Amino acid sequence: MNMDEVIARINELAAKNKTVGLTEAELEERAKLRRIYIDSVTGNLKNHLENTTIVYPDGSKKKVTKK
Repeated sequence: MNMDEVIARINELAAKNKTVGLTEAELEERAKLRRIYIDSVTGNLKNHLENTTIVYPDGSKKKVTKK
């Protein structure tokens, strides 16, 4: 599943939960899809931060590091 499909399915389950409720299988599916989405967002953020550099007023650059 690509991320658009994951988000679409999460939204379908959220709408169904508000109207008629979810079965146990759907609750498990929702939890798995949410974990996939969270892991994707976290991974993208980490990747973005690893490739970030700080440019100081004097023109020097420093790569962002973990604390």
